[in-house]
Amino acid sequence: MKTFKLTFVCLFAMLFSFAQIPNTEKEALIAIYNSTNGEKWNTKWDLTKEVKTWTGVTIENDHVVALNLTFNNLQGTLPEAIGNLKQLRSLNLGLNKLEGNLPKSISALTQLTSLELFLNQFRGTIPTFLADLSKLEVLRLYSNAFIGDIPIELTRLTNLKELQLGSNFLTGTIPTEINALVKLEKLSLIDNKLVGNIPVELSDLTNLEELILSDNNLTGNVPLQFSKMPKLSTLMISDNKMDANYATVVDDKATIKKALLNYNDTYVVERD
Repeated sequence: MKTFKLTFVCLFAMLFSFAQIPNTEKEALIAIYNSTNGEKWNTKWDLTKEVKTWTGVTIENDHVVALNLTFNNLQGTLPEAIGNLKQLRSLNLGLNKLEGNLPKSISALTQLTSLELFLNQFRGTIPTFLADLSKLEVLRLYSNAFIGDIPIELTRLTNLKELQLGSNFLTGTIPTEINALVKLEKLSLIDNKLVGNIPVELSDLTNLEELILSDNNLTGNVPLQFSKMPKLSTLMISDNKMDANYATVVDDKATIKKALLNYNDTYVVERD
C-alpha cells in the first residue's frame, strides 16, 4: 500500500510539473509574436522553449493571466487570436509601434482589469466593444491616433479608477453620463479637440483626484461645484477657450477650492 501511495504521489507530481497552458493560449501568443514582428523585438521569445520562459508572460493555474510587452519594439497590428487569452487580467503593450484598429476579439477578454495601449499608433474610433470589459479598472489609450467622440458606452465601465484618453484626435463634447464612473480617481482627456462646456456632472465623481482637460477647445467656465469635490487635488484646464484663465494646480486640494471660489466667472451651473 505504501508503495502504491508513493507511486501515485510521484505520478501526480510529474503531471503537475509538466502541466502546460491550453494550446489555444499558446497559439494566441505566437500569433501576437508573428503579427508584431517578433524577430525585431528588443527582447525576443524563443518559441522552442516553454511559454513560462517567455519575457512578459505571467502564468497562474496553467493560464496566461498577464502580458507585459511595454517598450519592446512591437510593430504591426494585433491579431484576432488575442481574444483567446480569456483568463488575461492585465495587458500592457504601451510604448511600441502598433497600428491599425483594435481587434473586436479584445471584447472576449472579460477578466481584464487593466488595459494599457498607450504611446502607439492605433487609429479609428475608440471601439464601443471595450464596454464589454466590465471588470476594467485601468484604461490607458493616450498618445495614439484615435478619432471621433468619446463613446458613451465607456460610461458602463463602472469599476474604472483610471481613464486616460489624452493626446489623440477626439472630438465632440465630454459626455455628461461620465458621472456613472463613480470609482474614477484619474481622468485625463488632455490634448484632443473636445468642445463645449465642462459638464457639471463631473462634480458627482467624489473619488476623483486628478482632472486633466488642458489643450482642447472647451468653453465656458468651471462649475463652482468642483470646489466641493472632496479628493480633487490636481486640476489642469489651461489652453482651452474658457471665459477665464484658470491656473494649473497639482497635488493641492486647498488651492483648488480657494481658486475656484475666488474666480469671478466661476458659477454654479444648472444641470440640464
